[in-house]
Amino acid sequence: MVTLDDLRVRRLGECRHDSTLAKYVGGRKTNEHYVDEDDRVLFDDTIELLASHGLPLGQVPTLEPGGPRRKLYFPPGATKVGVVTCGGLCPGLNDVIRGLVIELKNHYGIDDVVGFRNGYAGLNPALEYPPIELTPERVSKINTQGGTILGTSRGAQDPEIMVDRLVELGIDILFVIGGDGSIRGASKIAAVARGRDLPLAVIGIPKTIDNDIPYVGQSFGFQTAFTVAAQSIAAAQVEAQSAINGVGLVKLMGRYAGFIACYAALANHHADFVLIPEVPFALHGESGFLAALERRVAERGSAVVVVAEGAGQGLMTDAQTGTDASGNRKLGDIGRFLEGEIVGHYASIGRELNLKYLKPGYSIRSVPAKAHDSVYCVRLAQAAAHAGMAGRTDMVVGRRHNRFVHVPIDIVVSERNEVAPDGDLWLSVLESTAQPLEMR
Repeated sequence: MVTLDDLRVRRLGECRHDSTLAKYVGGRKTNEHYVDEDDRVLFDDTIELLASHGLPLGQVPTLEPGGPRRKLYFPPGATKVGVVTCGGLCPGLNDVIRGLVIELKNHYGIDDVVGFRNGYAGLNPALEYPPIELTPERVSKINTQGGTILGTSRGAQDPEIMVDRLVELGIDILFVIGGDGSIRGASKIAAVARGRDLPLAVIGIPKTIDNDIPYVGQSFGFQTAFTVAAQSIAAAQVEAQSAINGVGLVKLMGRYAGFIACYAALANHHADFVLIPEVPFALHGESGFLAALERRVAERGSAVVVVAEGAGQGLMTDAQTGTDASGNRKLGDIGRFLEGEIVGHYASIGRELNLKYLKPGYSIRSVPAKAHDSVYCVRLAQAAAHAGMAGRTDMVVGRRHNRFVHVPIDIVVSERNEVAPDGDLWLSVLESTAQPLEMR
């Protein structure tokens, strides 16, 4: 169970400098739409969850709110900032970079912002990726393009070497835009700096297209991802309905969490089956997936199957072993596996089958952010800038119960956000698809 102490954010020291944003927050008090910096945001959102702690109100788990502060740790106009993007691509990376640069310049008078190229590799001088200057002019239009202007890479670097590089360049605040592994790397950088008694703030902005980082609401880029994925599902339905015994099979991202598959399927109600890592299923037998698919096609003439990449891994006898450069378990290709099993099943019963397999992953993650995500990226960037200038460190910004909050990195990497089989999202998927409650 998460405690109040677990949620306390590290600080570099006392905030002594007047904030240039003090006039914006002066006189504001906590209300339905705003949380004062001296208030706290409840971790739990129901009476039963709150009561389960058995503690007085002042001792239940709460989070520090995000937003501008009246006092700062770093002096405006005299601070140097670094930005790095790590891991796989995700819609909105450039929006976050742009949001950071503009916020730091316009409201904190910071002209010295550098971008480290190619992920953490850019913080290892031996790899010879010199940083680039990030100015408002340079980033003014990058939000209209996908990817990241800084480049990215997977894999860790020695945190001691990275801190040496940050000290060499005089960096005061490092913003890390990345997923689970990258955020862990940020925490290691913060720990090394803390061990050397260095006043270095390390702020994470969680990036995971799978939406699998806990306690921070939806990750940026997720809404864009499932919106584009829904278009592929619609295309699969057209293909399936236009053929005799047509089956559209769509493989989507989701190594450990099936959020994209669930939301994309709900977006247009075209999916007949949604298969995700959190809900095991069997292939064979009267209650298995293949028999259920056969019945659905016989009833309706066609069917659409949406599968997350991490689903059904235990069904493949030749599943890969080991991990990739980011430390993620290597996955077998569940899409190709299901394609072969479906084709084989229809051949065994002597029925015609027309199957189309769609794999839109790269086209999803490389697109520019849609409007909703663009707004979210800007607000996350602003919250991150405020946290960094106030001397917070070893934390990420996110949104919980629709409030922007600060969350210690230890908490967000302690577990994985997943679709709950007994939760309301999966219930909505079952209602939408009318697929069997269990396929065993």
